[in-house]
Amino acid sequence: MVWAKTPQGKPWVASTAEGYGCDLFWPCLDFPAGEPDLVDFHLTVPAGLIAPGNGTLVGVDKLPDGRSTWNWRARSPNPYSVAIAAAPYKEISAVYLSRFGNRIPMSYWYLPGRENRAAGLFQEFAPAMDFFETMIGPYPWGDEKVGVVETPHLGMEHQTINAYGNDYTKTPSGFDEIFQHELAHEWFGNQMTAANWDDYWLHEGYAQYMQPLYGRWREGEARYATMMDEFRLTIMNRAPIVSGRIMTEEQVYEAENGGPAQDIYVKGAWVLHTLRNYVGDKAFWEITRRLVYGRPDPLPGNFKPRFATTNDYIRIANQVSGQDLGWFFDVYLREAALPKLVVTRTGDQLKLRWSTPHDKPFPLPVEVQVGDSVRTVAMPGGTATLTAPTDVHIVVDPASRILKQSDVVDAYQRWQWSHGS
Repeated sequence: MVWAKTPQGKPWVASTAEGYGCDLFWPCLDFPAGEPDLVDFHLTVPAGLIAPGNGTLVGVDKLPDGRSTWNWRARSPNPYSVAIAAAPYKEISAVYLSRFGNRIPMSYWYLPGRENRAAGLFQEFAPAMDFFETMIGPYPWGDEKVGVVETPHLGMEHQTINAYGNDYTKTPSGFDEIFQHELAHEWFGNQMTAANWDDYWLHEGYAQYMQPLYGRWREGEARYATMMDEFRLTIMNRAPIVSGRIMTEEQVYEAENGGPAQDIYVKGAWVLHTLRNYVGDKAFWEITRRLVYGRPDPLPGNFKPRFATTNDYIRIANQVSGQDLGWFFDVYLREAALPKLVVTRTGDQLKLRWSTPHDKPFPLPVEVQVGDSVRTVAMPGGTATLTAPTDVHIVVDPASRILKQSDVVDAYQRWQWSHGS
């Protein structure tokens, strides 16, 4: 529980239970697969306070002493996504006209005195919704609402009442990245929930990747590349992002407990980037839809919330791509170290070889720019040899389509550590 005061000195309270445990304030099974079918939630607050909540508002009861009880009903919430929030909120609301034909209520509860900034953030709701519905499919909670509440903590994907505490920070991307990230979790986390904390890269890797993809949607390839490059510099590779065993939240999210920590975000995003470039956009988005909805043709009313595992994802990717991609995920998800592309040029011979942990197979094709032309080089057995004139300039993977070990990035990270960054 975060206890704070508004700038006017009024109470401002919010819960954020991922990592601490939803069982601190309500009787839940503190594990991803502990979703109840339905939650009726009643929050009583002092006079003058508003209590937004998950799902649909059933009603507000006024008590004789001036307090009020806010009654909310939500279906299939992730346990840690059931949330408490209370403050003297003001509300902006509108109706989103979905491309799937349904009308979805949208509301933002914000602190008094921040009307202009709140209105600016609210203008981002509909464009972001259109991106997600276009690229993935229907908003999963259209029968409830799109809800966001301003909180004294940074953010959390509380189902239909996402927490927002980014203080309206501006970024070069041109959109509020906390708002957009938490909204992504309505698909990757709340509709599709990982069955085990060990599979949470499916939540965080996808939500992280949706940010540069949204930048690409808005501005094109340059914005996408810039955002992906920022992610690349923060990948640590200290632990595999999937261990293959049941994990606690702390074992996954905390590096000091041996977990992959932020790599489930940024490395997960780069794995998805590499997969998309390998299988193509059409296959990638079908893989994504099947992961989220359990079917390739989602429409409002024809899907339900579901659980998924990494193995489920691999099976879907194999089915859609028509290939056995076990080698791809085995190296990227189950090993800490990245594959290294060894490049040797002798005379007019250019030799390429993938070097992987434990010499695992990795036949990922590589683009090579030879002079002014770019060709895709097959790597059967993880090797290839090209012939090119000695006076022609060569660039391997010129568009950075592949997540791989980089001497430049490694040197930069060592420099950062040595300088206390």
